[in-house]
Amino acid sequence: MAAAGNPPVRGTQSFVHTMSACWRRPSLTALEVLWRWAFGLPATTVVVYQAMRVLRQTPIDIAALRQMSLLDPMAAAVALGETAAALSPPVLRVAQWLAPLLLVGWVVASAIGRGLVLHRVDARLHPRPATLMLLQAARTTALAGSFAVWFACLRAAAGAAVDAPLAAGQEPNLVLYSALTIVATLGLFTLWAVMSWGLSFAPLLSVLRNLGPAASLAAAFRLGPVRSKLVEINLVMGIVKIALIVLAMVFSACPLPFESVATPDFMAWWYAGVAVIYLIASDFFHVVQLVSYLELWRSYQYETC
Repeated sequence: MAAAGNPPVRGTQSFVHTMSACWRRPSLTALEVLWRWAFGLPATTVVVYQAMRVLRQTPIDIAALRQMSLLDPMAAAVALGETAAALSPPVLRVAQWLAPLLLVGWVVASAIGRGLVLHRVDARLHPRPATLMLLQAARTTALAGSFAVWFACLRAAAGAAVDAPLAAGQEPNLVLYSALTIVATLGLFTLWAVMSWGLSFAPLLSVLRNLGPAASLAAAFRLGPVRSKLVEINLVMGIVKIALIVLAMVFSACPLPFESVATPDFMAWWYAGVAVIYLIASDFFHVVQLVSYLELWRSYQYETC
């Protein structure tokens, strides 16, 4: 039972304290950055190499597309559709073998890396790399399913706002398409934050209670009162991620008023710097979320003693 007179612990009650604690332990963020970038840099290199190879093998006039987008956006839209149709077959051929390879690599790297971070946070936690891999595979599969639903929503929005007016001989409603896209994206983002708490918390339960993958998932979805607190943390972290994206966009646009005097090399380095800062900040908040889960579990266990 909870101790008499003690108010219930909210999911984000000690969020600022957790951020300060993680900030005072930079090794946690450094380890998170290390394992993510150890996978991300080679994966990005392979993706860029394959993308450039596809572009070299597919005849596309990039300069003409860029010029057309400035002079005639509607003609550019038609040209982009034709370009996408030309690129789809080679891209799908590469994706058939590259996507599964990257997913398997991500599952293995994230399980090992997340295990190292958890051990760094608390050395008393049970090491269960195989269980973490299976749980990460389940979460990755669910995330891929959410992206498939998002893509289906975008296609439905394009059918309602672009294809239907064109079929009727009218101008496409780009404002409606943008509105539907924003609503679908934010709606699915929020839904994922609300529904994915069990998949996010199960790996922590596996190392806290030395459970297997099935037992961890079952326990994660039977947490009782702590469930609402996990949803609260997930929603706050979703808001933080959106804020980071907005800040990255703002900082990316800062040099645009000086574009006439800024060199292309400066703009490229500026964008690269903003991207690196965004990625490091995102990794930091991943650590904060992990530590918040751990602190919430310990507070919940203390309350129920």
